[in-house]
Amino acid sequence: MKIAVLGGGHGCYAAAADLSEQGHEVRFWRRDTQALLPLVQTPKIHLKDSRGERDIPIAKVCVNIGDAVSGAQLVLIPSPATAQLDIARALAAHLADGQVVYLPPGTFGSYVMSEAVRAQGNNAEVTWAETGTLPWLVRKHGPSSVAVTMRATRLPTGVYPAKRSAHAMAVIAEAFPCIEPCEDALSGALMNAGPIIHPPLILMNAAPLQHFEAWDIHNEGTQPAVRAVTDKLDNERIAIREAIGYKAPHFPLSDHYLNDQWMYGDSHSKLVDSGDWREHIDLHTHRYMLEDTVLGLALLASVANWAECDAPVASGLLAIAGAILGRDLRLGERTLTALGLAHLSRTDMHELLFNGRA
Repeated sequence: MKIAVLGGGHGCYAAAADLSEQGHEVRFWRRDTQALLPLVQTPKIHLKDSRGERDIPIAKVCVNIGDAVSGAQLVLIPSPATAQLDIARALAAHLADGQVVYLPPGTFGSYVMSEAVRAQGNNAEVTWAETGTLPWLVRKHGPSSVAVTMRATRLPTGVYPAKRSAHAMAVIAEAFPCIEPCEDALSGALMNAGPIIHPPLILMNAAPLQHFEAWDIHNEGTQPAVRAVTDKLDNERIAIREAIGYKAPHFPLSDHYLNDQWMYGDSHSKLVDSGDWREHIDLHTHRYMLEDTVLGLALLASVANWAECDAPVASGLLAIAGAILGRDLRLGERTLTALGLAHLSRTDMHELLFNGRA
């Protein structure tokens, strides 16, 4: 299958290497042309995982996004949600009928990016989908080198518009056989693990993060008090899903720590043992704050408000993060109010998510 991989983060390089090794024709593009040059000059990614180390050839490394997207059946964007609008605007002139765009994860980006593409005048029948996590626990070790600690074993996926779910799931399954269907894109967004794991970890470890040069929030930072808050936050997420009418499995985050039923299987101990997550985290610039808190947690809290579901932990963490950043995150760009959806009834929301914009 022809796959366009768009973006320059950890997951993007893992995607290009992994999917190329599986035999797919991968076209790779990122916004930062200068950072892309090592791959342009030598189109190979050095992959490290449990099977050892090897160089994976990439079919095409593209300076122009149109070259990457043209003819691709699957457009994969494993980039942070903070990059989605820029990528959508760059994409808009190139998307065509029948293509599937997959966001792992999405933070409701399937709806946001679709609207951005429509605003640029492209009304092609493109199907958008998103899941709850990156398909890899991965860190880049150099400009063309990635270390994959684990691969996802389950990827709950929602599609926008949901009426085209069968088409999207068939295409995505060629690259990711472990996908599992969710009801729609909002259901997929409410599977996003980042806004559940990372806000408690960075906010409750704020002092050591600002004091030490590097700190592992998943090792020393994951203490019983933090876990208790994370569990309560995840219970709120599940209660919100149930209040809307979404069905199990809800992928409770406790499975990430306790057994092999979560999206990566038994992953927490391997994540800690890798040492790749001992890092410097700037609370004003890191994606755990800007993506998972400012966008993801704010979305969760706004959906709770829309669904009339009590979520004091989500609201409290959002308030603390807002105090650190000096702004009211309840007014954030990924809230239902900012997206113009907070006024919708449940029936109208369901119809929009199923049929898309007329």
